[in-house]
Amino acid sequence: MRNFLGVVVAMMLGGCGGQVGEGMTSDQPSGASDGLSLTRGPEGASGRFTHGGVEALFSSRQVEPGVFRLEVRHNGMTLTGLVDTANGVSSLDGFAEDSGQDTQMLDGDRELLSALYAALNAELPAGAALTPELKYLRRAVGLWAEHPGSVQLQRTVMGEQGRGYTMLCSYAKCNGLNTGSCSSYNWYSYAKHDCQHGGSDLAKNQQIAQLGDHGTCSGDELYLNSSGSWVCGEPDHLSRPKVRGNCFGRCGGGCGGDTQYTVDATNHDGCVRNGHALASAYCDDQFASASDDELYAPDCY
Repeated sequence: MRNFLGVVVAMMLGGCGGQVGEGMTSDQPSGASDGLSLTRGPEGASGRFTHGGVEALFSSRQVEPGVFRLEVRHNGMTLTGLVDTANGVSSLDGFAEDSGQDTQMLDGDRELLSALYAALNAELPAGAALTPELKYLRRAVGLWAEHPGSVQLQRTVMGEQGRGYTMLCSYAKCNGLNTGSCSSYNWYSYAKHDCQHGGSDLAKNQQIAQLGDHGTCSGDELYLNSSGSWVCGEPDHLSRPKVRGNCFGRCGGGCGGDTQYTVDATNHDGCVRNGHALASAYCDDQFASASDDELYAPDCY
């Protein structure tokens, strides 16, 4: 572990000052039409993504067995990651490209990264069919797309099943859908968070969640109100409402290419879908706890 962290420091220092990843050059023309361009090779993958006239360059390559070097550049920001899959340790960083100084994630950055994450999900296969360098690139982009501005971009993420993350695959049966033999609901109690209202043991800071994609309404989720009717929208600190829809409990934004359902991801969903915005500081601790889940937890199906 100590040797790995030494490698992390050396590679991160080498990445500062605007150096681009393999296959990424700073003189590439801008102004391309919106969309994803992806190049895959024996040593990794790289490409560009344009959304609303803003361009992101990205790359992922294996630098030693089981260790992947990731980079995403956009809006004058460089995001880097070194993911050691064998030891379950990642070093993530983000800095201003022109100065190498610390920076923070803003709404425009999250919007672009969310669009890139959706484009990667549409382009790349799910599960074991995906090469590891693209698997960890997609997972890192999904994590950065949800990164609150109040959480430092430079951090170490460590994951170990049973300690860093706890799987909830049994609550997301039938590929996360309530069809066929899974036509009855399979509730998970509870999605919990703490905030200005109180701690995670407070009833109105908890939701009883149906994990998986169980119906949406106007792009939102549904909750059971006090009169026993399903209501479209997100409850705002009601007392333990039942909630369903929009891939509740699944790592990553929306219903992405990976299918990881964990306790920490469920709690993060329960925070941002309970009267708080995605970038709310009240959900920072749930986001930090779910980070290793998104990078390292295996797929449920």
